[in-house]
Amino acid sequence: MHLLVVDAHRGAQPAPQHSHKSEVRLAEHIDKSGDLTRAGADALVAAVEAVRKEADELDCDELLAFATSAMRDASNSGPVLKRVAKEAEVSLNVLSGEEEARFTFLAVRRWFGWSSGNLSCLDIGGGSLELAAGTDEQPAQAYSLPLGAARLTREWFTGDPPSKDEIARLVEHVGALLEKPADRLLDAGPPDRVIATSKTFRTLARLAGAAPSSAGPRTRRVLTRTGLIQVHAFISRMASADLAELDGVSVGRAHQVLAGAIVAAGAMDALQVEEVELCPWALREGVILRRLDWLDGS
Repeated sequence: MHLLVVDAHRGAQPAPQHSHKSEVRLAEHIDKSGDLTRAGADALVAAVEAVRKEADELDCDELLAFATSAMRDASNSGPVLKRVAKEAEVSLNVLSGEEEARFTFLAVRRWFGWSSGNLSCLDIGGGSLELAAGTDEQPAQAYSLPLGAARLTREWFTGDPPSKDEIARLVEHVGALLEKPADRLLDAGPPDRVIATSKTFRTLARLAGAAPSSAGPRTRRVLTRTGLIQVHAFISRMASADLAELDGVSVGRAHQVLAGAIVAAGAMDALQVEEVELCPWALREGVILRRLDWLDGS
């Protein structure tokens, strides 16, 4: 759960004023029947209520509340959302995978500008991978695939670290799912720039030698295919507890970094690119920017 407070108006850059994160890890509370467990629903309600109270204390004018793949996947999302609305007093808007891809693409386009030409955008989340491409603010192609780092870790790995066979099977699975969407993204021609967003890509880039977050959001960061191969070889032999000790790897996400690296490598291979640039803006900023576009400035 991430509360991002910005001070902005139409036509202005949304300047962050406050940020607060709390771990809920909803995807790990989906049971075998596809339902979000009672414990997961309780955690969600508590987290949303805490965010609403914090937003009230900060005197926010408007709260844009949305959920992504974990709530899309939960077969009992309807009753859970009603609980959130009643008990936490917040109406959560569940975004579709395509909406995620489109909002993220908008944020990337605004960050890099029109001079970036034909953009391709990759975003690895916990439950899904979003891909989008185009020359405008709205992508010509947008896809969401069930290739999130947390989902794949949960569904494909049994050991920590996983076995070579498990890794090989996941690599094959990722490549198969990416083949057709990547071909469609490339139908409009090779991208002028391929941009990556999300904590997973930032972690992988940091492990490959990119500048730390302390260098600021405007510092150029790239992740090369060669660097990713080296990172993959290194972390595939490490337990998540050891991986969490490395600079740039959070304790809560350490267990899913390897699956994220496999998805990142598969996407770069499918799009036939040797490097991706990182963008500090992603889904949240895209939602904010679109909302600001709708304001009349009064």
